[in-house]
This record gives sequence, C-alpha cells and structure tokens, in this order.
Amino acid sequence: MEYKDYYKTLGVSKEATQAEIKKAFRKLAVKYHPDKNKDNKSAEEKFKEINEANEVLSDPEKRKKYNELGSNYQQYQQSGGAQDFDWSQYGAGGNQGQRQYSYDGDFGSSFGGGGFSDFFEQMFGGGRAGSTQTKGRRGARKAASLRGEDLNAELSITLEDSYKGAEKLFDLDGQSIKLKIKPGILNGQYLNLNGKGNPGYNGGRQGDLLLKINILSDPIFERKGNDLYTDALVNLYTAVMGGKSALKTFKGTININIPKESQNGKVLRLQGMGMPLYGKSDEFGDLYVKLNIEIPTNLNSKELNLFKELSEMRS
Repeated sequence: MEYKDYYKTLGVSKEATQAEIKKAFRKLAVKYHPDKNKDNKSAEEKFKEINEANEVLSDPEKRKKYNELGSNYQQYQQSGGAQDFDWSQYGAGGNQGQRQYSYDGDFGSSFGGGGFSDFFEQMFGGGRAGSTQTKGRRGARKAASLRGEDLNAELSITLEDSYKGAEKLFDLDGQSIKLKIKPGILNGQYLNLNGKGNPGYNGGRQGDLLLKINILSDPIFERKGNDLYTDALVNLYTAVMGGKSALKTFKGTININIPKESQNGKVLRLQGMGMPLYGKSDEFGDLYVKLNIEIPTNLNSKELNLFKELSEMRS
C-alpha cells in the first residue's frame, strides 16, 4: 500500500499552521474543482487527493496520528505490509473530530464512487465522521452533494461608518462583493454572506462567507457598548459663569450647556446621543462628555491684577 504524503499534496511544510493548510486547500480546491474541469479525469483525481489530504491535516487528531505514522512507516514497509505492523495505534480515527462539510450521503460516493484511498481507510477506517450520515444500502448509493467550504474574511470600517451605516465594496479572489452595513454594528461582529464561499460539489450548495467587522479607533470618540465618550475643551470663563460650548458629534456640531462653576473633569451625559442600537433605528446609547477647562495664557498686566484682586477677595 502506497504511503500518501499529504503535506506534499497540499504544497505545505510539515510545520504549516492550520491557517496555512486551510489557505492551501482552498486555493487548490478552486483550481481542480470538477465544475471547472468538466470530463477531466486528472483534475478529478487531484480533487480527490487534496480533499483527502485536507480531511487529515485539518483535523488535529488525525494529523497527529498521521505524523506519528510518518516516522514509523518504514517499519510498515519492512514488515511487508500490514501483517506485522500494529495499525491499532493509528487506525480507527475516523469518528473523531468534526468534518468541515455538512452533507447527506456517503463520503466515498461523493467522489464518483472512488472514495478515499486505501491508505486513508487503513489509517482511519473510512471517511464518515462528525455529522455524516448514510442513507439506503451501500449497494444502492447515489452520488452525494457536498456543500462548499465556508470562507473567512475581515473588513475594517470607521466608527462613523458604524454609526451611520455604510455600503462597502471589497474584493474576494477577484469577485467584487457589495455589502450593506447597518448602523450600530459592533466591533468583532460577524456577518454571514450566504453563498459567497467555495463552490459545492455535485450540485451541493455553495459555502458561506463569514465576514468579521473590525472598527478602527476614532480620534475623537471612544465607544463602550452603545455609549460614546469624548472630551470637550471649555474656556475658564464659561466654566465659571456657565454658558454654551460647541461640540462636534456624528450628527453634526451642537451647542451643549455648561453649568456654572463646572470643575475640570466634570462629565456631562447627553442622553440619546450615543451609538444606534444594531437593528433598531430609533434607539441610541448616550454620549458622555468630559470637560477640560482651558486656563488662559499670555495675560496682560491688567488681567493679572484682576485675577490677583479676585484671589484676595476669595481668601
């Protein structure tokens, strides 16, 4: 029985990370997918091989057993086959872990009846794992539909985009995708774009694109949940006597009321001026404004005397 070098099949090193393995599999699966290679037996065989390699290397338990076998395979060959080689410590791994695909039917028949290689089946006892189910008798199988693999991507937007909502265009493997983002979306929130993943096999539905939203830091506002926080510079005279002070917000510039005798660091709460709640157009968080009192500089002699006079009066 021929040893299968799954790392070579996917074109990755033995030290490759799971992300590198996934990326390599995705690229090869698109290239050799049967839908793109009609009546091409060579491409069909290559597609089987890369799926088999990914089945093992994408599963930590199977990959561990495969790596252990790799260093002992010479022992197997020297034994002349399976007669004196202990497969029990490597085999029967097919019911562990989770598959990357969800489908009904027998996995072997999904590749036109060829299934996994003898090497794979000897190691892992067949290709049915996780949620895989068989229907009907083995002798009367129908080719199963295989759902395409889900893809993961990230998109960075500004806090103002998150506040107002936005339409974004981004490129995925040469495909331009238009995305409408609702107001109030959270940092790290995932959007599921149905049918934007890898193609399915044998009529199976296309996978999904799981898009993670990253919200960039804003130079003026800090977001905490649905509330916003910012600082406002207020001159000394307004802070002492009270009055109006201009403040920039995502709704435009507004005038806020500064209570008289406001202390440096005082926080004002502006109700309903925070972030919109995601999916709720008429609900908002609050805006918290910290007052930073601006001390006048370059005072002339008359101003200094007035401050001196005021100081003496207060003391």
